[in-house]
This record gives sequence, C-alpha cells and structure tokens, in this order.
Amino acid sequence: MKLVINALTKTYPNGVKALNGIDLTIPKGMFGLLGPNGAGKSTLMRTIATLQDADSGSIFLDETDVLANKQAIREKLGYLPQDFGLYPRISAEVMLDHIAEMKGVREKKDRKYLVESLLTKVNLYQHRKKALGTYSGGMRQRFGIAQALAGNPSLIIVDEPTAGLDPSERNRFYNLLSELGENTIVILSTHIVEDISTLCSHMAIICQGELLMEGKPQDGIHELKDRIYEKSIQKDELPQYKDGYRVISTKLIAGRLSMRVESEIPLENGFAPAKPELEDVYFSHISRMVDPVTI
Repeated sequence: MKLVINALTKTYPNGVKALNGIDLTIPKGMFGLLGPNGAGKSTLMRTIATLQDADSGSIFLDETDVLANKQAIREKLGYLPQDFGLYPRISAEVMLDHIAEMKGVREKKDRKYLVESLLTKVNLYQHRKKALGTYSGGMRQRFGIAQALAGNPSLIIVDEPTAGLDPSERNRFYNLLSELGENTIVILSTHIVEDISTLCSHMAIICQGELLMEGKPQDGIHELKDRIYEKSIQKDELPQYKDGYRVISTKLIAGRLSMRVESEIPLENGFAPAKPELEDVYFSHISRMVDPVTI
C-alpha cells in the first residue's frame, strides 16, 4: 500500500502558491510532514482528504485516483484536522455511534460493538457517558482519533495533533499513533520536530509550497555529520554572526543566545562541534528559503 503524489499544485485566489509541484511517495507506516506555519502542509492534507481541489497534478492510493474518485477515497479515509468541531453537550458514545452510522455501519449491534472497541482503544471507554464539552484537550484529540478510525480506514491523516497537549497527553497520543501506523498509512502533519523524531520512519519537509527534503529522519541527520557547530553569544552579537556564518537556529538560555551554525569546513573562534539532531535537519533546509531565526 502506498500513496503517490505527482506534480501537485495549488494557488489561492489571493495569489499565494500553497503547493508548487509537490512529488511524494508515502509508504505504509507513520509519515511525517514537517514545516513552519503557512508552509502548505494543511493545503496538502485537505487536498489528499478530498476537501479541496488541486489546480493540477495527481494523487493515487494504490490504483485509486484520489482526485477523480473522491467518494471511494472517503470510504477509506480517517481524517483528524487541526480544528474539528464537537457537539459539547453530547456524550462520546452517542456522537461516535452517529458517526459510525454515517460511515455505513447500519446495524445497531454492530455500531455498539464498534463504538465500545474504539473508545477502549483510545482509553476513553470509562468516560463514554461524559459530554464532549467536558473533555480535556488530550481527551478531545483521542476522541478525534476514534472518529477517524470508524470505518477501518487504510489512510489516516492527522493535522497538528499534539499542539496544546501537556507532556503526559502527548506521550499517550504518541503511543496511539505508533500503534495505528503498524497496519495503515498515517500522515502526520506538524511543525513540532519532536513529533516526527518520536514517531516517523519516513518524513518530508515543506516550506512555502516547495518540497525541500524527503527520506528517513536518520538519513537527514547523517548528512549533517561534522557540519553542525554551536556557540553561546550575547543577543546583540547575532547580526554580525549572521553576516559571517550560516546560522540555522538560536535558543535563548539564561540571557545568552545558544547559536547553531552549519559549516562544511571546521570552525574555530569559540565554536564547538555539535551532534546533529533532526531539528538541525529541519532548520538547515528551511533556512535556504526563510530566516529560521525570525519564524
């Protein structure tokens, strides 16, 4: 099973080119789509989910033409958008039963079994009688996954799923997504590098509608071996360093900037070699198009 995207383009009426000839092959398992806000990630996810049309290009799920057979894809799709609406006064089990019926589960006993199994899977069974409006952010996200799983989808799309979650809720969500990725294609769209490094065996980086990198996270890290250096500087020194070095990221620590620089030649002048991380891969690529220090 694989999803193949070829030469996909999308320009909005205001002239913003959200997708510019995107080519991607996404295999079964967890696939991370990483990029800053406004990079085109959500546009790509909505297009794959058949919620909007592309200007040109193609998307195939195995032999099925996604753009030409939208209903066929919707029957195979589980989608958790960044912001999804809930009826706050309805309980989880009633809402999920309604969603299951809309997805074609007609028999009441079949829906009951499905609802119970899904709520158990996402660790919400004990909260099934509670109104959705009383759920925490993490519980809402887990319910979102439960509704996305109704209908046994072969393609699951989750858009910025961990934004706003506390560390314990994020860990629970990681475990759930990892389990899902064992048997289906799961596309995880995010701007949080930790989500990708924790979950995904394959990834891509997108910025300003352009595909900048596709591959395994560890391969990207390996390409930066012996090319990342760090140095602690005063904040007002940053402009002069940006003039002379390829600064890819900074962090403010105890009033000083911890600066990371990419260089193909060894650096002295107080720079120390640093072990590359996936965050360096991300900033290395997007710094070719935007200033990562200011985004």
